[in-house]
Amino acid sequence: MISLAHETHDTVRVIHEDAHLLVLDKPAGLLCVPGRGPDKQDCLSTRAQQQWPDALIVHRLDMSTSGLVLMARSAEMQRALGDAFADRRVDKRYEAVVDGLLPMSADWALIDAPLMADWPRRPLQKVDAAGKPSQTRWRALRQLDDATHVELKPLTGRSHQLRVHLLSIGHPILGDALYGSEAVQARAPRLLLHATTLAFTHPATQQPMRFESPAPFRS
Repeated sequence: MISLAHETHDTVRVIHEDAHLLVLDKPAGLLCVPGRGPDKQDCLSTRAQQQWPDALIVHRLDMSTSGLVLMARSAEMQRALGDAFADRRVDKRYEAVVDGLLPMSADWALIDAPLMADWPRRPLQKVDAAGKPSQTRWRALRQLDDATHVELKPLTGRSHQLRVHLLSIGHPILGDALYGSEAVQARAPRLLLHATTLAFTHPATQQPMRFESPAPFRS
């Protein structure tokens, strides 16, 4: 099993704070917004609003994914940042550890596979020709023991996109309780997917911003 170094499951780290926006580092296992039921009310947005009552969600990570989340501090900023995501003006990078060995290369490879909801098995998603266009760039960073540490750059933002795209090429993310086999799930204590980088132009100041959070499974 791959171990995780220095990971704290309950702490939300503040990466950046200004009058217009926040960048927070979400731990794995924490929802971004409240779910259904009293046991799912603890989430990133609720915790953020305890310190910044004006904090608003701009985008989300899956509960089992850790890493950087951008929040706005006004409705106007929320719209501006939402537009930046929609127009692909936000550079998002992730890292993951996947099952099996992928070829090492400095060049980015592309997974171009449309995605749609797998309705009988919701909330699962699936590759389907009738789905929405979905693209992910990837490259291998290092080979491990029958596993590969990869960097990922989603060009679209579909639900579970990275998890389903990697599964579609035969390399599910280790620890994936939704899409991985029992053997894949057993190889890690959690989903080994982390949002490492956010880069964008600050809508208020027009300054280039770049934030990074090292993956806890990076040695």
